[in-house]
Amino acid sequence: MRIAVGIEYDGSRYRGWQRQSCAPSVQGEVERALAFVADHPVEATCAGRTDAGVHALAQVAHFDTSAERSPRSWVLGANTRLPRDIAILWASPVDPGFHARYAALSRSYRYLIHNRLSRPALLRRRVCWVHEPLDEVAMHAAAQALVGEHDFSAFRAAECQSRTPLRRIERIEVSRRGESIALRVTANAFLHHMVRNIAGTLIAVGRGDRPAGWVREVLESRDRRAAGHTADAGGLYLAGVAYPADAGVPVAEPAPWAMIAGA
Repeated sequence: MRIAVGIEYDGSRYRGWQRQSCAPSVQGEVERALAFVADHPVEATCAGRTDAGVHALAQVAHFDTSAERSPRSWVLGANTRLPRDIAILWASPVDPGFHARYAALSRSYRYLIHNRLSRPALLRRRVCWVHEPLDEVAMHAAAQALVGEHDFSAFRAAECQSRTPLRRIERIEVSRRGESIALRVTANAFLHHMVRNIAGTLIAVGRGDRPAGWVREVLESRDRRAAGHTADAGGLYLAGVAYPADAGVPVAEPAPWAMIAGA
């Protein structure tokens, strides 16, 4: 039997999703908790392997099991064994051919910026702090150059292992709520550090260091050195994964943006 689960986590103290031999990982914690409920070893495959310090509102993973448990038992049982910064949101039996990564139609990320003079204390690991005033309208306008299918080499980490830099951004927007600015982006898939590199580039536009048209120039350069800095991991959230309607995966209902951003 194949089971899909939804997971949320604060990634602050983990070396990312992927299991590590000498560092804490989200995958390692999730597999240990599910194995306790299943009473046998479990290997979980996720929709998006988040990096160290990155959070998730609606990660999706699947695993195979011979254990017969109700969805409620998977959720409640696993959560008794998980640390408080990771939680299983739901569990659902899926078709044996379902794959959390390859069946995904799109993924959505949010990047949250705390834009005020004073550094945040309560949100220090959950937002990117920028003390200079940012122009979110200019950032939004600049970001529209990234919509569509492009070679995103300029926003790709040097260690990225993807076979192709081509990705299709379906939607990208920047908005403000008080002192909080949110970058929301949906694409068929993402390159390593792609969202954080886009965020760093848009922050340069928001500060007024670069004109809005510079983002298109960066994209067309296909040169990582032409783009902005890699923004902090703490501001990034995997916000949702979309699947075909018949996949049997519940529609993600992430926590309200205002709660996460502290607005």
